[in-house]
Amino acid sequence: MRYSRLKWTHSSPTEPIEILSEHDQDGWECRKVEVFVDGSMRYAGDGDPAGGSKLSLIPCPPDEEVVSEPEFRVTGMTQAEFEAVWNQARRVLTGAV
Repeated sequence: MRYSRLKWTHSSPTEPIEILSEHDQDGWECRKVEVFVDGSMRYAGDGDPAGGSKLSLIPCPPDEEVVSEPEFRVTGMTQAEFEAVWNQARRVLTGAV
């Protein structure tokens, strides 16, 4: 698995400012958490979407392609970092642990 944090600079309150993703070896999203400017979150994965989030319908493009757009910045993250945010989003949205 690969874990990444995409920061998206824009002015739309309806779009996430951060997308944290877990990808399989072929680049397909397995799970993701979206974070909005007001601090709210939504997530998708494991057949368990919340807040209207959905997994991508295409594999993740290479980071070099994504960051060629000035509004995007991608950094890696560890599995533990992803799991912490995933669990936080689940607790907030569903009360699950």
